[in-house]
Amino acid sequence: MTPETLAVAASALTAVVGAFVAYQAYRGYRRNDSDTMRALAAGVVLVAVVPFAVVPLDGVFGMTDAQSLVAVLLSHTLGLAVIYRSLD
Repeated sequence: MTPETLAVAASALTAVVGAFVAYQAYRGYRRNDSDTMRALAAGVVLVAVVPFAVVPLDGVFGMTDAQSLVAVLLSHTLGLAVIYRSLD
């Protein structure tokens, strides 16, 4: 197994687990009508799922490596800010 394959597999696993956690948080939002759980679900999606989707899309949009890195970092930053907001 090459390092590239291992990196893609780890990223995919992170995205799948993140999507599952976000789904559980969304279910908590729906069950309890909790804005906190909705914010947590959105934050987890931005931290774990969106970065995995950005990398394949860089070829579609003709993004450079630096632009895709900035997109991933912005997604992480926004996701952490949303999670922080959910803590009140």
